[in-house]
Amino acid sequence: MTNTLKTLARDGILRVAINTGNRALVQTNKGTLTGVSPALARRLAAEVGAEMRPVIYDGAGKVFADADKDSWDVGFLAIDAMRARKIAFTDPYITIEATYAVRAASRLVDVADVDTEGVRVLTAKGSAYDMHLSKTLQRATLERLGTPPDSFAAFRAGRCDAVAGVRASLEGAFGSDPDIRILPGVLTAVHQAMVLPHRNDPRITALDDFVARAIADGFVRQAVQTPEG
Repeated sequence: MTNTLKTLARDGILRVAINTGNRALVQTNKGTLTGVSPALARRLAAEVGAEMRPVIYDGAGKVFADADKDSWDVGFLAIDAMRARKIAFTDPYITIEATYAVRAASRLVDVADVDTEGVRVLTAKGSAYDMHLSKTLQRATLERLGTPPDSFAAFRAGRCDAVAGVRASLEGAFGSDPDIRILPGVLTAVHQAMVLPHRNDPRITALDDFVARAIADGFVRQAVQTPEG
């Protein structure tokens, strides 16, 4: 399996798409990428004997949009049926929660309250929770804007009644803001996987084995609990 994965690298370099918009998976510590996704990227690069070269994105939608542009060799994205028409997924290495942030004075107190007539929901374009909301919202109005940081900034500035996001990212953006609350409950559980940029790439089997080993030996659990850096 390792010999198969070695072919992902070119000239000793493994280009890895890293989405810094998802704080549950990626953090930055004094200029160094930390968190479970960078940890897995470094482990994979070490296993195949290559230099890990991060290709930085600030939103999952941008990672997906570049899949057919030869911009990266391996990446990390939430599993989604629409995306699976274009790219190849491993089994998930972690499941994270998405929810909403609302203003402190809002009448919305739980995730279930948001899908109501007259409520405007802001989401990051192309994110996993954007795709989920596109399918499930029936009464509220959905608006899309750029990356998670873009949507968070617009919400803070007064746009919409709620903003969707990964719970860790929402906590990082609004946790110390007394004017904004993060709702209890789960909007959707997001299954995060490693990906290859082409749907029918046979090397996904070897990459799936890599993920399974990283889970089985406790590497993923340790990386989540104690981010490197």
